[in-house]
Amino acid sequence: MSRIVLVSNRVADLSKASQAGGVAVAIADTLRARKGLWLGWNGRIGDRSEELNAKPALAEFDGTTVATLALSSREHDDYYTGYSNNVLWPVFHSRLDIAQFEAGYYQRYLDVNKRFAQALRPLLKPDDIIWVHDYHMIPLGMELRALGVTNPIGFFLHIPVPPAQTFLAIPEHRELARGLASYDLIGLQTKVDVGNLIDYLQDGVFGRILQDGRIRAFDRELSIASFPVGIDVDSFIGSRPKRGREAPTATTRLLGVDRLDYTKGLPQKFRAFGRFLEKYPDYRRKVILSQIAPPTRETMVAYTDIKHELETLSGSINGRYGELDWVPIQYIHRATPRKMLVDVYRNSRVGFVTPLRDGMNLVAKEYVAAQDPGDPGVLILSRFAGAAEQMKEALIVNPYDVEEMAKSIKVALEMGLTERQERHQALLDSVRSNSTYDWCRSFLNALESVGRRSTLAIPTSPSDAARKALQEIELARVSPRIQPS
Repeated sequence: MSRIVLVSNRVADLSKASQAGGVAVAIADTLRARKGLWLGWNGRIGDRSEELNAKPALAEFDGTTVATLALSSREHDDYYTGYSNNVLWPVFHSRLDIAQFEAGYYQRYLDVNKRFAQALRPLLKPDDIIWVHDYHMIPLGMELRALGVTNPIGFFLHIPVPPAQTFLAIPEHRELARGLASYDLIGLQTKVDVGNLIDYLQDGVFGRILQDGRIRAFDRELSIASFPVGIDVDSFIGSRPKRGREAPTATTRLLGVDRLDYTKGLPQKFRAFGRFLEKYPDYRRKVILSQIAPPTRETMVAYTDIKHELETLSGSINGRYGELDWVPIQYIHRATPRKMLVDVYRNSRVGFVTPLRDGMNLVAKEYVAAQDPGDPGVLILSRFAGAAEQMKEALIVNPYDVEEMAKSIKVALEMGLTERQERHQALLDSVRSNSTYDWCRSFLNALESVGRRSTLAIPTSPSDAARKALQEIELARVSPRIQPS
């Protein structure tokens, strides 16, 4: 059996993967079964040349090798904070208005990917299967190919793919497309994402669809498919402390659990709840919105702005509608232990998950998994969360429509037991049938399959690839668009 080699921006602590939950559990179990290698950043920022030029540090855990590298402060600023999170993250979430295109981060982004590739190359074995994760590492496959790596290489994007016209706004979009074309298989969260990427490759770099369904671009053929990430229901429920459901209280809880991020639609959620209290005054003193919003990327201006906006909104709504013994919005700006979350989910009548754009959103799935089947809560879910493609029995809403969300809160609170049970059972069946293990297994099986038939030529060096890209740009100016075959 081939060894699995994972590459990601960060590596998880395999000894604590079960506590982290989600994708980390599935990856850790896969590595234990396949005895693999995981390469990533160790979280340290240092500028000592001996540390930055050193070979990756190696550690063993349960048969798996973990290889880690440090980043310099410039690399962290330009590759991670700069290009990854100030260019790619906003664009892929369709926020062109805050992307910092002019900042000149791309070269450092490319250099770090090259350094990761150079560190990985000596560690590879001929029959390894390489699985690269997320937007930080888009050029890694291209850099490995330039070093002569012919192993099957797959790429999985954990965030959404924007429409083609949005992707085209990135000044380096052709370079990113060349990086994507270096993979044998690209895995995405939803069918919409697959359609968006294919549209971009056709419109942006004159790719074409082959008769077998693969895409030909930059003299390579690659497969693109959706592999929805899920959760392990039994493991998640098993993490609940051994105690019963909380006794009923006089107030009913709506629950939101989202990282503090401008993609999560938190201001819109607060406004919708405020509108609900204004429009349906009989519910005052009877419901609360508990919003858990752990901090993330706090040094970036966009995150400081949204933190201030949420504090202002929650204060305004609480001041307008609150009483001495009732505060409408509980805004918690810190992380909550995973074990505690299971009980919080279970004791919340409404799961309020309304991102403006999300790759998948595992909170929606965790909320469903945690419910009491005999008396389940109701999930309100944004149509722009990747999970909405699978979870159609939720109350699907437009997170930009405050009125619609306010009405949906009322519908959820007044929904009868029979309908709640039917919706919950259908949602739970969907969550169980698309677990993290299914995701992991299906992607790796597909990668091994497409990797066996990949025999196309590989550029011999990055400079050759760059010259070829310039030639193609010139041809594109005078050539008609290539139509799918």
